[in-house]
Amino acid sequence: MAVKIFQSPDQNLMLMQKQWASQINPALFNVLLQGNILPNVNLINGSTTFNHYLGRGLMGWFVVDQNAAATIYRSKPLNTQTLTLTSDAEVTVSLWIF
Repeated sequence: MAVKIFQSPDQNLMLMQKQWASQINPALFNVLLQGNILPNVNLINGSTTFNHYLGRGLMGWFVVDQNAAATIYRSKPLNTQTLTLTSDAEVTVSLWIF
C-alpha cells in the first residue's frame, strides 16, 4: 500500500505529497519491515518446527533475543506455513520473521 497523492491546484501541497511519498514508500515496500516478532519460542536440542503465522511465504528470520548459548540454524526450506530451526542446546528465543 503506497502513500496516495491527492490532486490539488495548490502546487506546494502537490510537491510536499510527492516528497513524502518518495520518502515513505520505500519503507512501506521493504519486506524486512513487513514482519512479526515471535516471542518466547522454545527450541530443543535438535529440530523444532513451528508455525510462523505470516499468512504468506517466509522470506527470512533472525534472532532478536536468546536466553542461553546455542547455535541456531534453519534446517528445512522456507515455506508458507512453518519454520524449522535446529539448535545445539535447549534455548528460548524471540525471532523477527519476515
